[in-house]
Amino acid sequence: MADETKATNITWHEAEITKEDRERQNGHRGVVIWFTGLSGCGKSTLAHTVEKALFDQGCRTIVLDGDNIRHGLNKDLGFSPEDREENIRRIGEVAALFTQAGVIAMTAFISPYRADRDKARAIAGEGCFIEVYLKCDVAECMRRDPKGLYKKAQSGVIKNYTGISSPFEEPEAPDLVLDTQQLTIDEAVTKTINYLNEQSVLGPTLTPSST
Repeated sequence: MADETKATNITWHEAEITKEDRERQNGHRGVVIWFTGLSGCGKSTLAHTVEKALFDQGCRTIVLDGDNIRHGLNKDLGFSPEDREENIRRIGEVAALFTQAGVIAMTAFISPYRADRDKARAIAGEGCFIEVYLKCDVAECMRRDPKGLYKKAQSGVIKNYTGISSPFEEPEAPDLVLDTQQLTIDEAVTKTINYLNEQSVLGPTLTPSST
């Protein structure tokens, strides 16, 4: 939808302060943690809880939440396949900008299509993208239905709803899988932070027990 650069007479300017400079000052790497899964699987809750745990230990963090982004940056987009693609492309670009500032950028989007998630990974760059799949089946998400959206989708009020009338393509090789039907929020946070420690994103090693 936006693969071509339409503007002309533009020049890329290199920054004097590098990503590595900012990471050294922050004391951790700048990465994208991409939480993906069906509506109701716990993406926003986990992203914000992980952020609180990291922030409390001195990390530079930001959460880009699906609903919040659609109130501003992406308020011109709907839920057609084309708009979903553009929604994720823009978020991928914004998240990558945050990593250039040495920030740990967490995203909470359904992001139902593998190709779009792969594009976000490519935008972030090698070693800077962590795909976390929150595994939770449709029946359980419908049982939770925190926003009442599944009920509206089943009645036809909401069109193109993921899991009901629009597909969700499960990640084929996610970096981390969290079964949110089995894990408590504290357990999911611990597993996420342990993974970040294992990948040397955080330093010095942070303690998940502080969550």
